[in-house]
Amino acid sequence: MSPPPEPSRPVGATARLRAIAREINRTPGRLRLILLAGGLFVVIVLTAVMQVRLNAWNQPFYDAIERRDWHGFLHQLGVFFVIASGLLILNVAQTTANQLIRVRLRDLATRDLIGNWMTAGRATRIGRAGEIGVNPDQRIQADTQTLTEYTADLGIGLLQSTILLIGFIGVLWVLSKDVVIPIGGRDLAIPGYMVWAALLYAASGSFISWRFGRPLVRLGTDRYAHEAEFRASVVQASQHAEGIALANGEAESRRVLEASLASLVGVLRQVAFARARLTWVTAGYGWVALVFPIIVAAPGYFAGRLSFGELMMVVGAFNQVQSSLRWFVDNTGVIADWRAALFRVMSFREALVGLDAADAAGGVIAREETEAGPLVLDAVRVRSRHGTVSLADDRVEVGAGERVLLLGQPGSGRTTFFLALAGLWRNGEGRITMPPGAQVAYLTQRPLLPTGVLREALVPEGVTPDDAAIGTALARVGLGQLSGRLDQAGRWDVELGTGEQERLGYARLLLARPAWLVADEGLDPRDDPNRQLLLSILSQELAGTAVVNISQRREPAGFYGRVVELVTADGLEEPAAEPA
Repeated sequence: MSPPPEPSRPVGATARLRAIAREINRTPGRLRLILLAGGLFVVIVLTAVMQVRLNAWNQPFYDAIERRDWHGFLHQLGVFFVIASGLLILNVAQTTANQLIRVRLRDLATRDLIGNWMTAGRATRIGRAGEIGVNPDQRIQADTQTLTEYTADLGIGLLQSTILLIGFIGVLWVLSKDVVIPIGGRDLAIPGYMVWAALLYAASGSFISWRFGRPLVRLGTDRYAHEAEFRASVVQASQHAEGIALANGEAESRRVLEASLASLVGVLRQVAFARARLTWVTAGYGWVALVFPIIVAAPGYFAGRLSFGELMMVVGAFNQVQSSLRWFVDNTGVIADWRAALFRVMSFREALVGLDAADAAGGVIAREETEAGPLVLDAVRVRSRHGTVSLADDRVEVGAGERVLLLGQPGSGRTTFFLALAGLWRNGEGRITMPPGAQVAYLTQRPLLPTGVLREALVPEGVTPDDAAIGTALARVGLGQLSGRLDQAGRWDVELGTGEQERLGYARLLLARPAWLVADEGLDPRDDPNRQLLLSILSQELAGTAVVNISQRREPAGFYGRVVELVTADGLEEPAAEPA
């Protein structure tokens, strides 16, 4: 398969944001999100109005202090608490809307990724498509959480800064008329003097912050990738803890985990130094901002053109304008993390959506269903990034009730060929003709036991057996003790051992009664009792079921009517078929 390439980092964040917006606009839950955003916009506008009013309050309050006017001071304190109460209510409303938008965005984005991942066999196909398919759980869960939370926070922060800028820039422009610069005994008045000073200060800080913060985007992407690898290593060690202990493999497992951790720590150390360098800019910029407006407006105050209250009002308006303009400076590190998360989530989504096009570019195996069979493999060649696998016989036809072994050596692409038969791998050429899907069951090397109610995990889709039938099937495979736990939810992949999970798979076959069974080494369970049990079921309850097993073993002797070799692109073709 030609794997969908992971897009390079220069792909614009703006284009990906537009893609997100388009997809959100198509989702059923968009109306609630739009209503939340509209309500938030109203709250932010009201907050800006109240803050303008609070800034105007500075003049009479500080003038009352300068005049030592006790009654005026008390009156302005009362005005302040009224304004502050209104702002408190608006702040709570804004925080609530922010949190709800976070949740809604997370819900919509995650559902979109799950919908594109868990459909048309994409979860399997992307896992075999190269680096982009590694650790999809990290991209769907952690990266999506980071992306949606930062998107909400940054978007709301930018909107609020923009509205405050619009509200205060006019105020600051008007107040600038009384700020003059004495030069040679003359007063120089610059229209909008304080506004230009705020713009210059913010622009210089934003540019320097961008220069220092730019490496954090690449480091953030690397960090999330290494976090995913370390998490996967820990999960794998946890799932195989018993086997590791029994094989005295704890030292080796510890070495693998520590090596993965060391790689992660190396990236985290780079991130730490990059953030420290950025802090020189952002923190220094913030400290200077405490006195910069006073320094800039001081000539007007010392020239007697501004009262102390007017000076504080000018400083307050300057701080609001400067705070809005320095939004980029304050959020440089967060923006870097956001862009890294955006890259990982959207590149994964783009790869999922592009799988069909990538398959078509490399050639697609034709697939069709017939009502009565047979199963036909006509000149099928399956391609993956590891090579091409095909059958020694150019055409293989499996009739009802036949038992056929497709024999392949380790590394010959057996599992990929199995996925092609199941319709989960399309890259290649030739034609596969299958019986209707409802008549076919698939048996894999690893049993599928989803978390949830046992009945749902056990009963195949489209089958509605009663409890007696389920109990009979469980008793047949030696799991009768589970009959009383059908409606119990749990982590069955953890609670049950591997052998018990395999037996649950056999119980599913008994309930489904398929006319066709396609297996990927499914007839080769780890322990002999399970093997004998499965053969017993296939020779009794499922005696009429046709079986196609892809395996590296010829056993059991006498079970197969035919053996067909699997060959790789550079292998020598053996005779087309031989008696079992």
